[in-house]
Amino acid sequence: MKQFIIVLLGLLLFSCGKEEQHDFTLKGHVKGLKKGTVYLQKQQDTIMVTLDSLDINGSSNFELHTNLAEPEILFLKLDKKDNEEGTVVFFADKGITEINSTLKNFNFDAVVKGSKQQEVLDEYLLMMSKFNNKNLDMIKESFESQKAKDTSKIAALKTDFDNLLKRKYLYTINFAVNHPDSEVSPYLAISEVPNTSIKFLEEIYTSLNDNIKASKYGEQLKAFIEERKSEENQ
Repeated sequence: MKQFIIVLLGLLLFSCGKEEQHDFTLKGHVKGLKKGTVYLQKQQDTIMVTLDSLDINGSSNFELHTNLAEPEILFLKLDKKDNEEGTVVFFADKGITEINSTLKNFNFDAVVKGSKQQEVLDEYLLMMSKFNNKNLDMIKESFESQKAKDTSKIAALKTDFDNLLKRKYLYTINFAVNHPDSEVSPYLAISEVPNTSIKFLEEIYTSLNDNIKASKYGEQLKAFIEERKSEENQ
């Protein structure tokens, strides 16, 4: 009987340990959050798959878990239970990632600390924020010009818009080429500049080291280039 109890306890401990095994942990804090649900998700083809979730009731802290085969983009979704939702996109890798934000501005106030891939992505996003701020200024100018019926200004702003878009594309391409050892590079190619010329997409892919070419986004970029070439040859 004593041996049976020992074996049973061992099986229970093994079972519990097995259930708790994971190689990725997301720790988070949302200032002001008292009630809601947080979801850790990934995109699989065109479908969002929930990897873990937690109902929040009183505490602004949460912890979510999953297993990662390799670094990839994940999503932290917040359902505020008031018909409002928010989503933070981040680059995850094995280990611990921390996301701190606020209930009022969940998407915009989010600060992500974790993987080296996220650090590279943050560097890129910082420059993109400058481009986006310039774009907003130009939209304001365009609105005022249309209101004043200033046709010459409207035409000049159209040229400025086109040039800004070209600069954003060129910056993204150069950024990807200059980070050949990061999964962020092929991810940016397929998510930010998919409509650029095949020549530039191939330039990004060729610059990648072998490990990144064999990664999830490296393989997706290769397949995307082949698809683009096939379409152009039809």
